[in-house]
Parts: sequence; C-alpha cells; structure tokens
Amino acid sequence: MKLLFIINPGSGSHDINLKEVISTHFSKKETEIDLFELPEDCSLDKIKHQIKESNADRVVAVGGDGTLKLVAECLLKTDTPIAIIPAGSANGMAKELGIPTDVELALDLAENGKPKKIHVTKLNDEICIHLSDLGFNAYLVKKFDTLPERGMWGYAKATWHALWNHKKMEVQLKLKGKTVNSAAAMVAIANATMYGSGLKINPDGKLDDDLFEVVLVKDYSYLEILKIWLTKLPFNPKKIEVFQTSEVKITSKHKAHFQVDGEYIGKVNTVEAKIIKDAISVIV
Repeated sequence: MKLLFIINPGSGSHDINLKEVISTHFSKKETEIDLFELPEDCSLDKIKHQIKESNADRVVAVGGDGTLKLVAECLLKTDTPIAIIPAGSANGMAKELGIPTDVELALDLAENGKPKKIHVTKLNDEICIHLSDLGFNAYLVKKFDTLPERGMWGYAKATWHALWNHKKMEVQLKLKGKTVNSAAAMVAIANATMYGSGLKINPDGKLDDDLFEVVLVKDYSYLEILKIWLTKLPFNPKKIEVFQTSEVKITSKHKAHFQVDGEYIGKVNTVEAKIIKDAISVIV
C-alpha cells in the first residue's frame, strides 16, 4: 500500500513535528509513504498535481476540517479514499467519524481502516463535508481567527464577543415547495451532527443518507442546544426548527457572515445548497 500525506503545518496548536512522527511510524513498515506539506499559497491544482504524481492508494489529510475540505475537493467523485489525522483546532469531522485524536492510533487507522462513501453538500461555489452556517457562528469563526489564543479559551473569548456584537438576521428559506420567513440568530446547513467543540446542533444528521438538515436558530438559544446535548430531549420549535431536505435556497435581507467547515468565507445575501450523493470515500 502507498499513502500520500497532505500536511497543513499551520493547523491547530500542536507542538510535534508531524512529518517526523509520520516518517518514524512507517519506517519499519512495508507501506510506502509520500509527504507533501502545504505551502501558504497552495492552490487546488498543486494538490491535484501532487495526488496524480504520487498515485497513492489513499490520501491522508493531516490538519483540521479546512485541510480535509481541500483534499475532498481534489478527490470529489473519485474512488480514492481519504484518511484523516486530526491536527486542527477543532477537528469536527474526525470526531464525527470516531477518528482517534492520538496520532499513532490515527496513523494505524489510516493504513488499516475501511473506506466508506459519504455525501457532501454544495453551497454556492463551495463544497461542505461537515457543517456550514450563516449568522452568529460564522461571525464567531471570523472573530476566532483574529485571536492569538487557540483551543477552548480562544473559542470562549470569541463566543463572548459574538454574543455582544452580532445582530439577528431576517431570513427566507425556500425548500420542498414551501417558503419560511423568520428572524434568526443563525442558520446551519448540516450534513453532520456536531461542531468540533462537541456541541450537537443536528442530532438527526447522517453522513450517508440522501438528505441534509437546515437548522433555523431563531434566537441566541445556546441553552436550548445544551439541553439537547445533555438530555437528548427534542428542540423547542419556538426557538430552533429543523428541516430535512436535499436542496434549499436561503436569503438574508442584509448580508450575513458565512462559514464552511470552519473556514470564514465572507458576507453573503444568498446561499443555495444541494446534496452531492456518494461524493467522497473516507477511511473509518
């Protein structure tokens, strides 16, 4: 077997030399490895060229959800499986799939795990493998990216800032032949169930069914989200409403903050989302 490791050196706050750890792990194995460290100005074409040159059996994304998204874009609708070494700040998709946080265990899984086909969503010109949203959380992601602190302390500071500074939106959802108009703190487009923090926004999400969920958070209802996280009770529909669909058009009266898989995209008025079935193969 041959593995190509796509390594994001800027991911997370790890203090280990990932290239060294990977090389040492496979030094006495028959598995062949190629290591490619992402440069700052790396384009999708450069990654695709590296994947073609390596001709590996599996491509391993070493980083956070953003790194995984880059690799997934390069391998969309192919049969080359993607493995994950979680080395980002949150690693939401790795948590979703049960990938070990221990690097050595994750490397064993990358080599010996089994491929599984999953769906992704296409949002305007972006693909989303995990979670995206408009509004409060996207603003939080933008703020988090500007802070020197990483991890949960930085996340807490960003959340506090967002709660004081973000204003609610007026949104319209068009899905399944009906239109929903509402005030909203945020709207999540969710194929997965939870954010990298462990906060479960979409309890009914499945990565391999034919639908994704649109989660309309009408107020700053983190207590409501914490309630379902801790008690498994259903959302109060007056505060949070969930729609299952294969496509949706979301329009905001004023431009709203927008993030995809933990990467801040910018401010937009409209997001059109649809499911792409069996889009990528992941190692689990």
